[in-house]
Amino acid sequence: MFPVTAKLDLMVSVVHITDLSHEGLQDYVSLTDVALRKVSDPKRGLYIAESSKVIQRALNAGHTPRSVLIQEQWLEETLPLIQDYDCTLFVGNSSLLEELTGFDIHRGALAAMQRPVLPEVRDLLTTARRVVVLEDIVDHTNVGAIFRAVAGLGADAVLVTPRCADPLYRRSVRVSMGTVLQVPWTRLPEWSEARAILREAGFHIAAMALSDDAVSLREFAAQQPEKIALVFGSEGDGLSSQALVACDTIVTIPMLHGVDSLNVASASAVALYALTD
Repeated sequence: MFPVTAKLDLMVSVVHITDLSHEGLQDYVSLTDVALRKVSDPKRGLYIAESSKVIQRALNAGHTPRSVLIQEQWLEETLPLIQDYDCTLFVGNSSLLEELTGFDIHRGALAAMQRPVLPEVRDLLTTARRVVVLEDIVDHTNVGAIFRAVAGLGADAVLVTPRCADPLYRRSVRVSMGTVLQVPWTRLPEWSEARAILREAGFHIAAMALSDDAVSLREFAAQQPEKIALVFGSEGDGLSSQALVACDTIVTIPMLHGVDSLNVASASAVALYALTD
């Protein structure tokens, strides 16, 4: 058993907590994920990574932990992941951690990670051939599921509009199985500027939407352009009129039995699979 506070390799500090008075616990109790983005520097705030697998992916992506919160039984598994980082590892019993966070940390660990600076859109597009654009998708579960489809089916990057849900929100990261930490992504400007950026980089902008003049996904895939930006819209209203005007082609997934469309995350997986070389 470690003492209440132990220093290992002069890097990580292990702190066994018996109450919630430690100042470092504020990352887990009094701030929402949105607020964490605004801590000290809006460009380098925090996000919460949940589970050892996700924390490992965050570390592999070069992200830096500020602290980690775990139950006692996960200490042996978690410590090797972060022992070379200058951070604090808080260890407590399940009831105390649930009181702190408001939920049962059944996945073993939470980490407050330093949020990386997002790359420039043009830099991401330099070597990309397939990118996914998420316009104003507000459901964090859908955002996470789309990132998982992107990772598994081979798109090169994800671009999100200014009002799209945060891919680094805890639920998005969890649903994506941590793939939001390995798929390159950044935020687009408004369509008036975004369209020009995509066109300059040689991308054909394809809107996934319902329209009388839409082409079927099969037809589009059979003669697909070299570079494609696939645009997916919000869960309720679909793509905005600005997005539809910016696009070169409207593409639809043929449906049966009176069903007009799929959930946006499912549609992204179907479209990406159809366009796989």
